[in-house]
Amino acid sequence: MTRARTAPVLATLTFNPALDLQTGVDVVEPENKLRCDTPRQDAGGGGVNVARVVGQLGGRATCILPLGGSTGDALQARLSAEGLDARVIPVAEETRQSFTVFDRSRDAEFRFVLPGPRLREREIRALETALAELSPRPDVLVASGSLPDGMDPRRLARLARVARRTGVRLALDASGEGLRAGLEAGVWLVKPNRRELQECLGRDLPDLSSRLAAARELVDDGRAAWVAVSLGREGALLVGAGFAAHALALPITPVSTVGAGDSFLAGLVWELSRARSPQEALATAVAAASATLISPGSGMARSADIRRLRPGVRIDILEGG
Repeated sequence: MTRARTAPVLATLTFNPALDLQTGVDVVEPENKLRCDTPRQDAGGGGVNVARVVGQLGGRATCILPLGGSTGDALQARLSAEGLDARVIPVAEETRQSFTVFDRSRDAEFRFVLPGPRLREREIRALETALAELSPRPDVLVASGSLPDGMDPRRLARLARVARRTGVRLALDASGEGLRAGLEAGVWLVKPNRRELQECLGRDLPDLSSRLAAARELVDDGRAAWVAVSLGREGALLVGAGFAAHALALPITPVSTVGAGDSFLAGLVWELSRARSPQEALATAVAAASATLISPGSGMARSADIRRLRPGVRIDILEGG
């Protein structure tokens, strides 16, 4: 007899990971040497951040990612230090870095994202092979983050088709042509922000009703079973078949925005994959994003903060429920 699993099997795919560096200075100004605080290093990239927050929620997700050079070695060391399961594909070029500086004089955060490596065709195929060979096969795959230079965005359409054929639910967080390609092939869940949704559909979405209609359009057309639209200070929308809800943003003072969208996606995927109600999933997602917003630099949400914030999340049911 096969033993029933008590938790979903999750995996994340990060095509363009980064070693996130964070520091602070008294003031950012030209010409003068800027004396920085002791830097903090974290493993970064969309899918990596999702896996980190899933771990804080009590789950586990296998990270599939390409790493190269000394930066890749440092990133892999951070993954090991956090106890994350990783399937690493060695690549020829150096893994990128992202650099965040907090300016205390302005109470403002400056984010510098360096270019990533150009992946060769055989390296991209190796990532796809690593995914296909995962055992047990994941119930949900989260493909999140930017695409590396030179990668055809239509690769995400291929990924969506393979996922559907093998019974894997694909959660996609992409932008531009990659987002359009994935949606045309059809995905389980997609998480655009307002700007990405506008660009994808080619029209302005000035208010909540227009954004709700746009998300409903994607669901009704079969391009996504779930559409989550992150709206910053205006909260977030979650739309599925016969369901729509709006979560209000929590009244917090953000410390850093790094990884907030990834944390939102982690909370949403973790709850929906465990067959929790969409209202519960949306509340956990907002709490996870908010917990990351109050974490310095590239630190992700902590479980204690998620639990503390979640009861304060207000959900307005717009349809179904």
